[in-house]
Amino acid sequence: MDPYPMDVRATGTSVSAGPIEVRIGEEQPRVFAAAFHIGRAAECEVAIPNSYVSRMHARVAPEAGGWRVTDLNSSNGIFWRGNRVAEVLIAASEVVRLGIEGPELAFRVQEPPKPASDMEAYVKRYFQEPAEGEAVGEHTRYIRMAYAQVQSQQKQAHTKQKRILFGAIGGLALIGLMVGLYALRLQREAQHQRELARNIFYAMKSLDVEIATAEQAAMTADPAKGQATVARYEGRRREMQQNYDQFLATLHIYDAKSTEQHRLILRVARIFGECELDMPPDFENEVMRYIKMWQSTGRFARDVQAARDKGYTRTIPDALLSRGLPVQFFYLAMQESDFDPYRSGPLTRKGYAKGMWQFIPETAVKYGLHLGPLVDLGRADPGDERDHAEKATDAATRYIQTLYSTDAQASGLLVMACYNWGEGQVLPLVRGMPANPRERNFWKLLANHRDQIPKETYDYVFYITSAAVIGENPRLFGFDFDNPLEAR
Repeated sequence: MDPYPMDVRATGTSVSAGPIEVRIGEEQPRVFAAAFHIGRAAECEVAIPNSYVSRMHARVAPEAGGWRVTDLNSSNGIFWRGNRVAEVLIAASEVVRLGIEGPELAFRVQEPPKPASDMEAYVKRYFQEPAEGEAVGEHTRYIRMAYAQVQSQQKQAHTKQKRILFGAIGGLALIGLMVGLYALRLQREAQHQRELARNIFYAMKSLDVEIATAEQAAMTADPAKGQATVARYEGRRREMQQNYDQFLATLHIYDAKSTEQHRLILRVARIFGECELDMPPDFENEVMRYIKMWQSTGRFARDVQAARDKGYTRTIPDALLSRGLPVQFFYLAMQESDFDPYRSGPLTRKGYAKGMWQFIPETAVKYGLHLGPLVDLGRADPGDERDHAEKATDAATRYIQTLYSTDAQASGLLVMACYNWGEGQVLPLVRGMPANPRERNFWKLLANHRDQIPKETYDYVFYITSAAVIGENPRLFGFDFDNPLEAR
């Protein structure tokens, strides 16, 4: 019996002789479309320097059923599935070893090229360009001539269509360019208008500083002359206010499509002397976060009711208006004491803060309030004018007016920050900023010194601001009463 069968057919799904891949170990596969040799000799297409491999070990050739691997009388033979064989017909994919311990070769037959269909042969015969010297029949020649004529007409039509298409594309490109240039012009105009609006706003704030200074002078020196000066300033400010409002309308800052909450936050920021056009992008979300804190307790409603019962919704706004200040500073007293005229704060290095406006002794004396005999005790003191609501409110409005016209540069939010912790960490930061409203305002303080602002002061400013936003329309935020400052 032969030591091995002479013809073994490997099982597989494909029976067509497409190209064959040969892979040795982890090497990249090589693809062959014609017969090739495997061996140790350099002239072999697949040369393998291995002692188990003969110089001409095997031949691989295509045939109808696949590719046949034939042993060329090698010393060590070829092995397929553990058996030594003379040849293997590979129809799909197989692994063949050269010698019993030699290298393994993985073969895979690729899909063969799809044979041309009858229609493809017909197209090739009648519609392809004729080869040079090709002899064709009269019928074929006429068909090719007719096809060439149709092709020429189609080419001319295609060329015409391309000209029309390119013309249309060129026209659209020109229109697009014109639209883009117009949009750029509108954008530049809008930017110019925004800058003009900013200039008007900060000019108004500079005028506010002058008005506040003039009002202070009117109260102390020549009231008649001071009031005349204030009246002139206020006339100029009204004109600037109208111009600024026109710019805002053009720029759609208070767009009807925006939410009522958004418009209220813009309005309150402006009331307190901050420019809507420069509002930080996260300011609105931060105000809404503090509004939710007010909504989570009954404090806002209780404080408003207490202020109404004691007449503070009339007396405090009137005192603020008499100094030319926003009535919304009413909510500063809410944050300080919940409108409790006898509130005593914790002991500080400057003594106890007392009364509805929480004056420390030093500031109280500076603004004309007499201290009582219980100044060193954290309790109500009938002899201490800080506990007298009317006198303390007058002193507080003068203090706010001073801050407004000096350190805060007409920024109401800076006034709050200075009122809360002025001489500690805030005033040095404020005074380190240029002394003009454009460069010294709460937006700039947040941008340049956010990490240096004490948390107590940060909370203080946002609690008052958010309370003022709620106060403009309490029902919008879930409270069952109207603006407490409108019915005074």
